[in-house]
Amino acid sequence: MMILQVILEGIGLGVLLILVCAIGIRKSAVDMVHLYSPEVQGRCVKLGLTTHKKIERSALIFKAVCVPGYIAYVLVCAYAVNGARGFLAGFWQLLVILSVMNLIDRFLIDGYWVGHTNAWTIPGTEDLKPYINAKDKQKKWLFGTVGMTVIAAVLAAIMTVFIH
Repeated sequence: MMILQVILEGIGLGVLLILVCAIGIRKSAVDMVHLYSPEVQGRCVKLGLTTHKKIERSALIFKAVCVPGYIAYVLVCAYAVNGARGFLAGFWQLLVILSVMNLIDRFLIDGYWVGHTNAWTIPGTEDLKPYINAKDKQKKWLFGTVGMTVIAAVLAAIMTVFIH
């Protein structure tokens, strides 16, 4: 039953990511252009839709709010809610939660929402579609698998020191 709970916690994290994205693009997808390729960002600046300074500021705010929020979420789930103790118990839970969120990001957000709807379309950049090309997808899959494993291992190692 624990695996089902951890999968559901991963779905919860994926829903949080979807909410962050939905809030981010609620006025205009330009507000989340920091997630797009440098070519799309440059075009938005050239079209006068934003500035490089605003893009940098948005990226910084996104990282400053989301990364600690996601880390707090997975740590609370694994250690406070599920009672993980020791490296292995924490690691597998963190990895499953992060991996489920990664799958939601790759398939639902990148694959469907960005790839097959107009919600993320920025007028004047349509010729730069697909916004997430094959090379970008490869990088995202690599980070999503290797990166999430490393993050889970580092967090589990840190928590092993603090929780006996």
